[in-house]
Amino acid sequence: MANQQEHIKSIIDQFTKQAVPFAQTPELSQKEAFDLLLESTGVTSTDTVLDVACGPGIVACEFAEKAQHVTGIDITPAMVEQAKKRQNEKKLSNLTWHLGDISPLPYSDNSFSMIITRFSFHHFNDPKAVLQEMIRVCKSGGTLMVADVALPPEKVDAYNRVEKLKDPSHTRALTEIEFMEMAVELGIQDIQTFFFRVEMELEAQLRSSFPNPGDEEIIRRMFREDLGKDNLGFGAHLVAGAIHIAYPIMVLKGKKP
Repeated sequence: MANQQEHIKSIIDQFTKQAVPFAQTPELSQKEAFDLLLESTGVTSTDTVLDVACGPGIVACEFAEKAQHVTGIDITPAMVEQAKKRQNEKKLSNLTWHLGDISPLPYSDNSFSMIITRFSFHHFNDPKAVLQEMIRVCKSGGTLMVADVALPPEKVDAYNRVEKLKDPSHTRALTEIEFMEMAVELGIQDIQTFFFRVEMELEAQLRSSFPNPGDEEIIRRMFREDLGKDNLGFGAHLVAGAIHIAYPIMVLKGKKP
């Protein structure tokens, strides 16, 4: 329990710092990813959606433009405040925000027709338990969608080492195989997977990630040495002389029996 409390403290600390820069990520750069998430889930005006670890409400607000209602839950107060601000700016009325932990989720069984989460599983000590909770609160026949970093087995350890330096609240990225095995073991049906990359300049990412003091130069060196090799799994490359990285994202979608 002490380790879990320490981890929660680390998440809140990191994402309190990241709340504003995360919320200000240009929407244009994410449009293709948003379109993929919306289309892959098939969200409609009859859906009640839960966004788990909703952060600053970026995805929740996108889904709210198509769904009947969207609920977002996150453990970091600063993130929920950014989500409310985003909702007001977009003049959306069909959203509810909850501040709290997700283990367990504070909702009854079969509460939502669609459960989604983006860029969250690598922060969980027990991602399988979180997915099990997502299944529990999903209605029978409802849709489940997880979008997160997924690595080939031979690259995941190196990726985790550098990501833990860059973001101390990072726990562990899963492999593509682990995601699939977890979903199958928990009984998710009609599983489909999609892949895309989120590219950004390394320096911009460092400014918004808040690594521990002194770790920035270690991270820069690791990426410089990885150019043309991609042992770290980020696809590091140069654009006009600046190092860019590309996060490999897997979208796993399925149905609750």
